Amino acid sequence: MTVTHSTPCQDSPAPLAGAESADLSAIADLKERIETLTAAITAEAEQRLERWAAWDIRGDFQPSAENLAAYLAFRHHDLRDLQRRLMALGLSSLGRLESRVLPTLHAVQAALAAMLGTPPPSGAAAGAFFAGEERLRSRALALLGLAAEERQAALLVTCPSEAADDPAFMDSLAQRGVEALRINCAHDGADQWLRMIAHARTAQQHSGHRFRIFMDLAGPKNRTGTVRATHDTRRVFAGDRIAMTAPGQLQRAVPPETAFVFECLLPEVIDQARPGQRLLIDDGKIEARIDSAGHGLLVATVSRTKEKGGKLKPEKGINLPDTELHLPALTAKDREDIAFIAEHADGLSFSFVQTPDDVVMLQDALAALPLRRETPLALVLKIETALAVQNLPDIIMRAGARNPVAIMIARGDLAIEIGFARLAEMQEEILWIAEAAQVPVIWATQVLEQLVKEGLPHRGELTDAAMAARAECVMLNKGPHLLEAIDALDPLLERMEGHIHKKTPQLRRLASW
Repeated sequence: MTVTHSTPCQDSPAPLAGAESADLSAIADLKERIETLTAAITAEAEQRLERWAAWDIRGDFQPSAENLAAYLAFRHHDLRDLQRRLMALGLSSLGRLESRVLPTLHAVQAALAAMLGTPPPSGAAAGAFFAGEERLRSRALALLGLAAEERQAALLVTCPSEAADDPAFMDSLAQRGVEALRINCAHDGADQWLRMIAHARTAQQHSGHRFRIFMDLAGPKNRTGTVRATHDTRRVFAGDRIAMTAPGQLQRAVPPETAFVFECLLPEVIDQARPGQRLLIDDGKIEARIDSAGHGLLVATVSRTKEKGGKLKPEKGINLPDTELHLPALTAKDREDIAFIAEHADGLSFSFVQTPDDVVMLQDALAALPLRRETPLALVLKIETALAVQNLPDIIMRAGARNPVAIMIARGDLAIEIGFARLAEMQEEILWIAEAAQVPVIWATQVLEQLVKEGLPHRGELTDAAMAARAECVMLNKGPHLLEAIDALDPLLERMEGHIHKKTPQLRRLASW
């Protein structure tokens, strides 16, 4: 069957030849439902856009704001039954419209109208269907340094401290076509960062390959300080009680059955926690339930750890996933580092951003600098908490209103905050929201970690790395076998890109059969 698409100035095609009236009635019902859905989405999107308009969104980001508003309105509806009815007619199931919400709905309306022999609706202009996809690709090319003819996903590599004194490291990355470097401001200092950047620029001159340089703000990372055992024991077990206190308060009175007392380097979180909430230590290796909290002392009972017990050590992460923490988005150290980043880097990675107001705080701090850049600093928003996921659309709009923007799915802290079981679901939703906003995504944390550290990958992490091809960038952390991991990841991504783009299968010829 050939479907003829008409324009409003052409004669309408005839209805489907031989179609039963019941079939035409069902198609007409579908058409009406799509029209009603489109009207509802448009109205709801306009309400959201009115709120975002107060943020003075720059002109080239406005189409992305409009598409994201439409996508959020679209996802307020349960359309599974509608999808199946459209699929049965050979039409779009609407499951792949993230970057083109209204153009997809208009295309479906036009196809249904053609089946009924009625004029198509006046919808998006010709060529608009792939405009959002092209906008996303253009931003990825500009922000991450990809060349149009190269791989679809850029590589972002974390610089180890040794890179400050090893020029050959940057040469090796340039030879492998690594697009971007990550310098973590939680480690080393300005002298080491300058040497890393100088080595990168020298390698760039030698190879003709330019690096994009991104620098991470350390952010308000909560960690353990000094640990004191109250009894003759080295490990903590399920059922043990532990106490968390401010630095310098290890000797204060605690319940007599407490096994360990340890310092919390962000003591203000203690009085914000509540009984019954969870306390996670060392990437969740020790999980406890809070018994009491206040006056600078938190007492909790361990609910889960290793069978042979867990070790409480200094400098391990502390997470309170059930607690709505009110912490400044920028620490004093962050504010010092911002000036260096604005002068020397292409982008700033914003750790633990949670609300649109956090973004404004950072943008205002950048605007207050005496340095005036030729182009705005790119912002990479690290999504690490449940609150950040909840506020993601507004966070993106606040950032994109003034700056080029990308999203980093920081899967380490995010998994601890929302639970490992929900991570896979949430990373999909983040990918969808970012694509609807037409901003690049960086897939981060523990990518090929076993290979990077030990030189031999787990089978499961190869599958995880393959799924990273749906993002615009993949981040590798430092380790002794980093170059081997790059050599393994590059061809893996290239092969996967021949099979899938975002959620859309690429129907290349299968060579295996």
